[in-house]
Amino acid sequence: MRTIIIGGVAGGMSAATRLRRLDESMEIIVLERSGYVSFANCGLPYHVGGVIPERSALLLQTPQSLARRFGLDVRVHHEVIALDPSRKTVTVRPPGAAEPTELTYDALVLAPGATPVQPPIPGIDRALALRDVEDTDALVAATAEARTAVVIGGGFIGVEMAENLVHRGLQVALVEATAQCLAPLDPEMVAPVHATLVERGVDLRLDTAVAAVDATGVTLGNGHRLPADVVIAAIGVRPDSRLAAAAGLEVGERGGIVVDEFCRTSDPAIYAVGDAVVKKDAQDGSDVLVPLANTANLQGRRVADVIAGAGAAVRPVLGTAIVGVFGLQVGSTGWNEKRLRASGRPYRAIHTHPSDHAGYYPGATTIALKLLVDPANDAILGAQGVGTAGVDKRIDIIATAMAGGLRAAELADLELAYAPQFGSAKDPVNMLGFVDENQVRGLSDTVQWHELDAALADGASLIDVRTPGEFAAGSIPGAVLIPVDELRDRIIDLPAGPLVVHCAVGIRGHLAAMLLRQQGREVRNLDGGYRTWAAGMAASQARESASGAHG
Repeated sequence: MRTIIIGGVAGGMSAATRLRRLDESMEIIVLERSGYVSFANCGLPYHVGGVIPERSALLLQTPQSLARRFGLDVRVHHEVIALDPSRKTVTVRPPGAAEPTELTYDALVLAPGATPVQPPIPGIDRALALRDVEDTDALVAATAEARTAVVIGGGFIGVEMAENLVHRGLQVALVEATAQCLAPLDPEMVAPVHATLVERGVDLRLDTAVAAVDATGVTLGNGHRLPADVVIAAIGVRPDSRLAAAAGLEVGERGGIVVDEFCRTSDPAIYAVGDAVVKKDAQDGSDVLVPLANTANLQGRRVADVIAGAGAAVRPVLGTAIVGVFGLQVGSTGWNEKRLRASGRPYRAIHTHPSDHAGYYPGATTIALKLLVDPANDAILGAQGVGTAGVDKRIDIIATAMAGGLRAAELADLELAYAPQFGSAKDPVNMLGFVDENQVRGLSDTVQWHELDAALADGASLIDVRTPGEFAAGSIPGAVLIPVDELRDRIIDLPAGPLVVHCAVGIRGHLAAMLLRQQGREVRNLDGGYRTWAAGMAASQARESASGAHG
């Protein structure tokens, strides 16, 4: 039996090596159009920035090493130009050959990945992309003598490229057409990312499109010019489904190859994995495009099992991801609040600001965490985290809880490893569960940062229960200061009518709200406290500044 795999990176090479482990007798041919296979594409930006100095560290295997260890026939610089499902053939153009050749297959795995989005902007052909080793070499060469750079696109790759170009000593501008970088995050969660980019010297332009690229820079939609010895397009990727579409395989509305739960395409002898295929969302089963390496690798493994006769269905995707930004860890899983609102799905949001480990142990830093919950059944819908340490651990725990079907309140009962240098006796994940549990039981009611103005307009009074020093350092307009430690003795000083209380992060506000409810007052706690409100306001101001001040 012969299996041909088109694409030799994450999904394709996982399929090839797993298939060999399952079947020693099978002929396995891997066709890769670039000159490299099994390279660490997620590490490419860090080689450009010099963080990973040795290029060879990115090259995990070679055709020769794969032949020795796995008996694979890996052919680089072999571009497949056509498929014929009726004849079970692929037409391939070998390097240096005058004419293409045909290969027959019994099973075919498509793992072509994705291609960079290239919008119809005048001069965009000058912009470099970053998808493979050849792209990396081109970027390293282009930045060797460069002094200025413009990165178009504020997604994961764009932010990573901006950071790494700063590491190389370049003056960097990051241009994002929407209101924020890192779309999986909500505005109040991305505010620290924007602030960090600006603090580290990145010229951040939000709500701003690139109108043209020329030999010396880019022109923005507002007419402003940015100098650029190097221009990098990190606008996003689209599934590389050209071969599949030309062969008559089913392709989705957004260009992804349609597969079933076993990664079979509309032709039962052809499978597809990785960034090129449509996935199923874990929340609602909808079709999604999620270009993540761990999903591609898992799909490659699963499709090998299917071809070998022992297949299991591929899991739906949560979209769990993390990125580093100048020392910040920025992670997310599941849906964000923007998506929930757009879909009309009910939710409740919980913000906390715990320390990554016990506060009394040296080096503790603050994490901003956000949990989104279905109010009807307490299902966890998504989570986000930003901080300098411990974010990956918490997002991974929540993603695992979601995969296991745990309810939000059950996070309170998780038994997690604890020592003061690693966490707290009440881990930040446990604390999210405690907050949710109080809401499920009706012990607390909250108002979100973006709902506060409406609540005050409807007649509520805002009570700040922090200390006088905290109040003096910054306060919400209209707030009345009554420190929580004085609240019992100053009940008479409270204004009549509904109240909203707040502290720095929500804990003292919760205590104040519990006290006042038992006094018969109608009261809500500002979720996440002053810190979350301030982050939300900063996000709004950053958008206005980045899009308007440079016009």
